[in-house]
Parts: sequence; C-alpha cells; structure tokens
Amino acid sequence: MLPYTAYLRVYQPVTAFPRREQAYWRAYAESSGGLGRVEAMAAEHADSLHRLVATPPALAPEQESRDAYVRVWGDDLYICPWQTRLRSWLAAREFRSTTPARLSAAFVPEPVAQATEEAFQRWRDRGEPLRTHILTSTWGIPLPWFAPFAAGERRLVLEEGPDPATARGDAGVHAHSSATGSDRTEALPGTQPSRALVYVTEIASARRRLEHTIRVLETSLGESAALGAGKRLEDWLTGVAQPGALLELDYGGLVHLLDDDELRDDESVAEVAAAITGLETGHEELTVAMYQRVTQRWKSIQALEHAN
Repeated sequence: MLPYTAYLRVYQPVTAFPRREQAYWRAYAESSGGLGRVEAMAAEHADSLHRLVATPPALAPEQESRDAYVRVWGDDLYICPWQTRLRSWLAAREFRSTTPARLSAAFVPEPVAQATEEAFQRWRDRGEPLRTHILTSTWGIPLPWFAPFAAGERRLVLEEGPDPATARGDAGVHAHSSATGSDRTEALPGTQPSRALVYVTEIASARRRLEHTIRVLETSLGESAALGAGKRLEDWLTGVAQPGALLELDYGGLVHLLDDDELRDDESVAEVAAAITGLETGHEELTVAMYQRVTQRWKSIQALEHAN
C-alpha cells in the first residue's frame, strides 16, 4: 500500500452486521484505544511495508484485521472494516496477473506466491464474500469515482483544526485501531496539521447520481471505456453497500502531492458533473472544457509517479 493513495470507502450502518458483530463494533467504536484517520492510513501503510520487506515477504497477514474506520452520521454509527487480508490477497493476484512472470518473481518468490494463492483459495472455498468495503487508487483518482458525489459534499482542511474525517457529526468519521494509540478528533497543539480533502454522501444519493451518469454516457457515447468504468463502479456498490450505507471519497495521501492553492482549486466533482450536464444538454464546448480541465489536473499528478 503506497503512501500516495486515494480511497473510496463504503460505511455500513452497524445494524447491517450480524448481531454478534454488531456487539463487537459497538464496543470497538466506544473503546478508548484507536487511531485518527490519518494515523490509521499510516498504520496500514507501515504494516504493509513491514510485511513486504520481511524475508521472505508476506503478501497478506495471517489473520484478517479486526480494525475499521468508524463514522458517526447524525445519531447513527457506521463501520468500514479494513479487510486488510482480503485486500492484500486481491492486490497480490492483480500484481501477478498484470506483471510478467520473470519480473514478478524478482519481487515475490514463487513459493511465497503459491502459498499465498493456496491460502486465498482455502478461504474462498469456505464461501466467504470477495467484496471489499474499500477501493484504492495510487497516484490519482479514476474519474468515475467523482460521479457519485455533489460539489456541496466537499470537506477541505488545510490548517490545524478539526479533520472532516474525524470531527463527530454529519461529517464526522474517525478510524480506530485495536492495537495502539488514542482517538483524536482535533489536531493537537504542536502537531502537524491534518490536511484532508474528503467527500461523503448517502448511498441512495450516490447510486442515483452514478446511474444518471451511466445513462448519459450510454446515450451520448455508446459503448466506451468511460461507460465500462462507470458500470464496474456501479456493480461494486450494488455488491457491497447495504441500504442506508454511506460512501466516502478520501484523497488520502494525494494531498501531499498538492499545495494549498491546488487543493482549494480542485473541484473535480463539480467539473465531472458539469461535463455530464454538457453531454446531456448537447453543450459540447462545456463537456470538452470540463473534461480537459479535470483530466489535465490528474495527468499532471500521475506524472509525478515517474518524476526523478
């Protein structure tokens, strides 16, 4: 898991979990042990790095994580499990399927890869669900991820103060870890500011916006890469999000690639929405202008991956 990673997270209402799990997550959310959102992302990254640099490397933890991001929305509790083991398995599979065998073996010895695959297969044979509550993207954000949100749901923090992903309330979320630390809802004096750019919305609104985007793309462009990506995102939401869930787009570590002015000027959600409106209403110039603006922004960020 790289530090320059963005996240799309589904938070389930705690009542959507089996009764035994509900009790665990309620106790977990109320416990004093935990990490703030930024610290939790750093903990996930550190754990992943520790496993990968071990000899031999461990592609996935031996046990599934019992940690989660926890959001309070109004008076209700929402949970987004980390699912570190499942996400690691799926990432390892993707790496091996998209990397030439000789190059893959240079990073991961074949016996390790084979043992990882066998453990994953045993887990699958038990009928466990393969859907993760978290999607990740490094060095950029796929354009379809912006479609489920509205511009007014944007939460930006540039200075020390409440984090939009830690302050309690309608925009409140905090991330716990059962291992170490204490929950923080504000940046403490003398600490680094909690820079963040986060969108959050109710799943019903997210689906409605995404469905509208797909209809416009299908009508205007027919079969296309954009339409396919939108449908894959819709399929993921259908498979993982329970009624009443929340959807969150978190720029995560990408905020470290952008200065304050660039974060203030980032209106990718509004620009994607305007491009779709242009397609729907036949205003081609609007569509082209908005599409170019948002794609150029993210191309310049993705180019940093190969910067010296």
